[in-house]
Amino acid sequence: MEALLSLDLSSNQLTGAIPHQLTKLTFLKVLNLSGNNLTGEIPQKGQFSTFGNESYLGNPALCGLPLTEKCMHAVSPTQEVGNGDTDEDDDADDELNWEAILMGYGCGLICGLSLGYIVFKIGKPWWFVKYIKILQLKLMKTCTKHSRRKT
Repeated sequence: MEALLSLDLSSNQLTGAIPHQLTKLTFLKVLNLSGNNLTGEIPQKGQFSTFGNESYLGNPALCGLPLTEKCMHAVSPTQEVGNGDTDEDDDADDELNWEAILMGYGCGLICGLSLGYIVFKIGKPWWFVKYIKILQLKLMKTCTKHSRRKT
């Protein structure tokens, strides 16, 4: 969903603040949230700073750029509404994912190298050598057929 180009949620009677997670849609070219009952400040992160006034019309409680209605900056409504997700939580989730990925690669590398060492230390992997010889014979037969056709 992060590669979404167009999002039209107009006239859906949506209420509350614009979810901060929508700022992660970095390929978004068109956004239409008009005709709803959205409240709070319009996020200014990501693509949201590129959308015009027409994207937010019909939401009398919205404020912030590009609208002419300025927001009171005591507490950002987009941060207090929802399930407590903030940028810090998102960064922690990203960090956890990278840790899991690196742990997987590390374990795979260790297991692969260990198995490779054991197989080659014990002796030639006969199944692998046999498979390579069969492929080599097939390749030689194919090459000789093609060379006979050309002459």
